[in-house]
Amino acid sequence: MTASPHAAAHRATELEIQRLLRHGAALPGDLPLPDHHQLWTAFSQAADGGKRFRPALLLSTHSALGGTRERAAVQVAAALELLHTALVVQDDVIDGDQLRRGVPSVSGGVAADARRAGSSPEAARRLGEAAGILAGDLGLIAAMRAIARCEAPAPVVDRLLDLFESTLHATAAGELADVRLQLGPADGHVVLRESLAVAELKTALYSFQLPLRAGALLADASPEVLLALDEIGCLLGIGFQLLDDLLGVFGDERRTGKSALGDLREGKRTALIAHASTTDAWPALHPLLGRADLDEADARRARELLTDGGSRAWVEDVARWHLSSATEAAARHDLPPALVTALDLTTHQMLRAADLPLPDHEGLPV
Repeated sequence: MTASPHAAAHRATELEIQRLLRHGAALPGDLPLPDHHQLWTAFSQAADGGKRFRPALLLSTHSALGGTRERAAVQVAAALELLHTALVVQDDVIDGDQLRRGVPSVSGGVAADARRAGSSPEAARRLGEAAGILAGDLGLIAAMRAIARCEAPAPVVDRLLDLFESTLHATAAGELADVRLQLGPADGHVVLRESLAVAELKTALYSFQLPLRAGALLADASPEVLLALDEIGCLLGIGFQLLDDLLGVFGDERRTGKSALGDLREGKRTALIAHASTTDAWPALHPLLGRADLDEADARRARELLTDGGSRAWVEDVARWHLSSATEAAARHDLPPALVTALDLTTHQMLRAADLPLPDHEGLPV
């Protein structure tokens, strides 16, 4: 039986990811660089097992818009996955996450190895954080090199490089803004607006607008289509981040592969927490947040307060509104049916991962 074009493209992308990883491993040549081996091996392992929805979105967009640069699309899709891995590896350092996809993160794994070798906890932590930052840097370099070498005409490559570079600048700004939100008390309504803005910068741009626009650029899409895809990508990305915030507190660790205590222990000012700060539950919830020693009993109490105070339901509603608005925008802009179907499938998958039903679409002020 012949594989479908989509399956063949996804398989080709996976092979290209592995080729890029082998290239990175071979770069030191015959030089004995065990530290490079540790960094790149850890990065390669972090790149394994992801959902690959960003490359899939890029490939679907390119195909649905009538693109004919299949090889270049595969190369850019693979580069996008390396970029995603690099950002995740560095995000784990920023957030102090020791687990990713149910296994030690790059920083967590290197730190654990150092502790087993006799290092103190503090020295091991510093080594792990350095490894996460440096491995992420190597991944970003590999991703940008892959874009520069993709088999597309030079003007298209230039536009792709500009797109990836500007996206990385905005994503870095979003990461720093995310950390800045934790620095002190602020009016809940202000933080709520800021947390949604951070979701756009930190998640929507590189996870949705980037793959959509890159696929469209490879297909020589019109400026009108590019603008429509930017709107859709923003809506999808904010919805995705809101669902991720919910999973960070209420998710099943066996499914998410991440601790459900991390965001609470960090006191992370997500939209979920920002909304809670405007409710009657806040006086009881606030003392539970930002405690490194938060245990399961206190975490259950925090989840109860977030649920009973209405914050969980509010975030669920706003997430569904963004995702369904993205689907409606795709239909409104008269995009190709195949692309509308792909975007609708993406929305369903995100809601299913968060155990949320599809909404009855109604206007929801945010």
